[in-house]
Amino acid sequence: MKLGVIKETKAGETRVAITPDVVKTLVKKGLQVMVQSGAGEAAHFNDAAYVDAGADIADVETVLACDVIAKVRKPSLDEIAKMSAGAVYIGQVESCGEDDSIAAMQARDIKVIALERVPRISRAQSMDVLSSQANIAGYRAVLEAAGHYGRFLPLMMTSAGSAKPAKVVILGVGVAGLQAIATARRLGADVYAYDIRPETKEQIESLGAKAIELDIGESGSGEGGYAKELSDEGKAKQQRMLVEELSKAHVIITTAQIPCREAPELVTEEVVQNLREGSVIVDMAAGSGGNCRLSKPDQVAEAHGVLLVGHTNYPAMMPTDASAFYAKNVANLLDIMLEPGEEGLVLKDLDADEITAAAQVKPVAEK
Repeated sequence: MKLGVIKETKAGETRVAITPDVVKTLVKKGLQVMVQSGAGEAAHFNDAAYVDAGADIADVETVLACDVIAKVRKPSLDEIAKMSAGAVYIGQVESCGEDDSIAAMQARDIKVIALERVPRISRAQSMDVLSSQANIAGYRAVLEAAGHYGRFLPLMMTSAGSAKPAKVVILGVGVAGLQAIATARRLGADVYAYDIRPETKEQIESLGAKAIELDIGESGSGEGGYAKELSDEGKAKQQRMLVEELSKAHVIITTAQIPCREAPELVTEEVVQNLREGSVIVDMAAGSGGNCRLSKPDQVAEAHGVLLVGHTNYPAMMPTDASAFYAKNVANLLDIMLEPGEEGLVLKDLDADEITAAAQVKPVAEK
């Protein structure tokens, strides 16, 4: 069985789906790995490293003709047209429903495995792309905040005077939020965090931060550890109660997103107006409407003297490690998808395993 790895073509995407280290593992298990020339260059993996690991370097047409295709971002229609009928696609589909890419793959009988749909259960943790990439995003978001903030984050004492630690507020305590808390604490900031799920208080405090507690009259705890959307009344009350807490901050990092919905507004214009000039807001939800409606996707904007950082692909800013984590997620998923056959590895029944069953994107008629 052949696994194909092609170069990402989406603007700003520097990651690669499979790294040389993971190639070694896959080749030992019986896969033939075909890598498009230059696929790993933006992540600092050259063709020679792939060859040394046991991969074959080929052109894009040869790679796309493989039995299994691994990607980071969803394939273009041109790429899909070059895939083999009946192949398997493993990667992100970045869609909340049917779209042209999914329809085109299904029309060619290509099995679509959407990594963002891998269920968050214990057995699937090693395959959880959303978590592995969110960890990187949370870390990088703090570095971006520190780089744009024109003051020290930690307490700084010198012969010329001293600087108080910056007050950093993290909104949303999921994987990205927890990593942001830990990183900001390591940099010496005075860190506060808020989440609509009351059970996160212990997690916040375990990292040395202070939990912001608001009584909004309802819980935001949803299924599978995710937050659920608040009622309109709850959202309005949350906004009102957050104004005072956020207005004291020097840096605000927002991570709150709801899959397939517009991000909740947490940082209102009133808060931005109240912040000290030179403060920084890193809006990690800028690509889905923004936790602050003044932020702009993939831009560093300014409003009322406050910098609003709206990057939408933090993992791509750290492509080597981000690719390494992503590739291991894919390799772990392949472990449960393939088994030895008479003439090499063969695909298992994807419906027989709860992980691959949940990750499959099936035609509407089959659901």
